[in-house]
Amino acid sequence: MTADILEERKKSIISSDFCCHGDGGGISCEKASVSGSVSQRACVYCGARVVLNPITDAFHIIHGPIGCSSYTWDIRGSLTSGSDLFRNSFSTDLKERDIIFGGTKILEAAIDEVVAKHAAKLIFVYATCIVGVIGDDIEAVCRAAEAKYNILVVPVKAPGFSGTKSQGYKLACDAIMKVIMPAFDGSKIPGSINILGDYNLSGEMWIMQGYFKKLGIKVNATITGDASLETLQTASKSVLNIVQCAGSSTYLAKRMEEEWGIPFIKVSFFGIEDTNTSLLRVAEALGDEAVIKKAEAMTKIESAKLQGFLAKYKPKLAGKKAAIYVGGGFKAISLIRQFNELGIETVVVGTQTGQKEEYDIIRQLSSPGTIIMDDANPSELESFMKEKKADILVGGVKERPLAYKLGVAFCDHNHERKHALSGYEGVVNFVEEINLSINSPVWELLA
Repeated sequence: MTADILEERKKSIISSDFCCHGDGGGISCEKASVSGSVSQRACVYCGARVVLNPITDAFHIIHGPIGCSSYTWDIRGSLTSGSDLFRNSFSTDLKERDIIFGGTKILEAAIDEVVAKHAAKLIFVYATCIVGVIGDDIEAVCRAAEAKYNILVVPVKAPGFSGTKSQGYKLACDAIMKVIMPAFDGSKIPGSINILGDYNLSGEMWIMQGYFKKLGIKVNATITGDASLETLQTASKSVLNIVQCAGSSTYLAKRMEEEWGIPFIKVSFFGIEDTNTSLLRVAEALGDEAVIKKAEAMTKIESAKLQGFLAKYKPKLAGKKAAIYVGGGFKAISLIRQFNELGIETVVVGTQTGQKEEYDIIRQLSSPGTIIMDDANPSELESFMKEKKADILVGGVKERPLAYKLGVAFCDHNHERKHALSGYEGVVNFVEEINLSINSPVWELLA
């Protein structure tokens, strides 16, 4: 391993067969980024918007300068079966004078305008960094608006300096609980589930719903892909929560278990192995023998269908080396399993918000010598990709330029992608993209 990394970062970088820091304590994670290391993490506000943005009939008012509202302006791949107005951001557009004298009056006017023009029933109000500094009481403004219009106006106090992207996830989950709680009546819908932590990127939620429909499982609420106020308010009636993105939604699942006794299981629908396992686990958790038999049959049939497809590509991909840098640990785990199935060795893997138990699984799945990083910066990622001679980088929009700079293949596995990577359909899309990227004729021109 290269030694030219910041001393403060050494505990956050390990090898799968030894700890580079030498203390044997495993990887350091779930901590604030090291100052000056150019962290790839996003801010608290970003984390909150990721979770809340796909709610199709919600309105998002960003209380702060106009720049903050540009985030998530139609850059996410979340799809909707209803209105696409959720893609828009509404801003109070605070200027210097507003920052000096306070912006609560402007926020009040913004809420009035959104209600008047759009007949809004659900509004999220985000406090950005500057609002956190000047101390505008957005909670009081939201309470007054709720009383005035008899609608839900939910404050999300998300100044970037108050934590990390993970803190934004928690704030969003608390906001969702405020949406669900008023409708709780203690009733249950037998055999129904909620899907947490899937944001319907490129229609992936619909793929999952299709599977569950075939199994005879009712999907009650989706949180938050293609969700609406109406469907969210039925979430407390479900008997099981399944958590797709553990990083963003485990906290919500735990809160729902505490409040309403809804148990939860963590799942992943990336790759054949994880999709099969997840469908079987959901069926078993519901305890319905008929559903279990359907799940067993479906997983066998769908897996068999893909074997011929995989056999076509394995010879072209075997022996290649992959680097992974994604948001959550659950996604990294699924990607390693997918690469193992294809004969591709994962040589570098990192996440923005991975947890210790996820890194333990990553370490077990990885080959000896694989570099594992938490909250990596571009310099570290570049260094280890060169050292390990990676052929492809799987990441997001921030990692794409690095891959192009290094002259290696790239696969977009982030929120901006335009094609589904979940489920059995996603396996086809993923393998075809990996093959097209790695074996593109362009690399012959660069040799």
